Amino acid sequence: MDINLVRSEPPFEEKYKYLFLDLKKNTHHPVQTIAIESKDLPLVDLAQLVGGSEEARESCKREIAEASKEWGFFQVVNHGIPSRILEKMTREQKKVFREPFEKKISDNCMNMSLSPGTYRWGTPTAKCLTQLSWSEAFHIPLTDISCSKTHHVNNLSSTVTQFATTVSKLADKLANILAENLGHEGSSFLKEICLPSTCYLRMNRYPPCPNYSDVFGLMPHTDSDFLTILYQDHVGGLQLVKDGKWIEVKPNPDALIVNIGDLLQAWSNGVYKSVEHRVVANPKVERLSVAYFLCPSYDAVIQSFNDAPLYKKFSFREYRQQVQADVNQLGYKIGLPRFLTCG
Repeated sequence: MDINLVRSEPPFEEKYKYLFLDLKKNTHHPVQTIAIESKDLPLVDLAQLVGGSEEARESCKREIAEASKEWGFFQVVNHGIPSRILEKMTREQKKVFREPFEKKISDNCMNMSLSPGTYRWGTPTAKCLTQLSWSEAFHIPLTDISCSKTHHVNNLSSTVTQFATTVSKLADKLANILAENLGHEGSSFLKEICLPSTCYLRMNRYPPCPNYSDVFGLMPHTDSDFLTILYQDHVGGLQLVKDGKWIEVKPNPDALIVNIGDLLQAWSNGVYKSVEHRVVANPKVERLSVAYFLCPSYDAVIQSFNDAPLYKKFSFREYRQQVQADVNQLGYKIGLPRFLTCG
């Protein structure tokens, strides 16, 4: 094995050795990662929104809304983000994740003014192996990107800036379509509360995992945002719940994956679905992805305008605090069920 790669790997087994003791005691039950089947997500061609007829545009919007109701996930092609930017993101991600581990934890390896704690790995709150995520990530607020003083043509900071600029426009477009479908045509609510200063990117790497049958790459969860847009490599490993069963998502190199977050499910009064998903660990190869999270300010109030709301009114700050409290106490997130009106 490349010695530089060894130096770059997070020390999962050393840090979480107290969790791996369960393996020696035979008290650990392997995670159930086998999906029922592999499926393609609903595919939406966004070219119809620009070059299509009025009928084609409306049909495209209906496809987006229906997939958000039925699946909570869909994929888009002709999304407006050039393939050269996506390919460049993958190349630059590989470089930065291969930096020495000590350099990564110092938040000093991207030629950007990064906030403390940008680099994250493992699961500090894990109470058992099934709550440990075998992954590392750079969690980058868009404010860090906009404030960066380094914009050289061929480095990561430049590529991240290009990706963030284009994907944020796509997220706004999709969110507006979903709001219109609920009858909020012309509503500026999402645009007013989801500002560049409140959204972020997360660059993910899932290293090869020798204990792949005992841990997840990323444990099952839902996203605590309005909307997530994901670009992933060809490796695969993303799984989601459909009709009560885990299914594996087939990678599509030409598509971006879009999924509904908890806040949009609450705001839509359950019309759109925030679906549980996870990443399965791989014993041989690494997996790379980058996600954009459309988030509001902490003071933003989330409420349904339905006469019979399913969820209580709450601020994003209250939601995040409740999620963190549950994770600290239980090792996992409860999420929206905490805010049911009948709960």
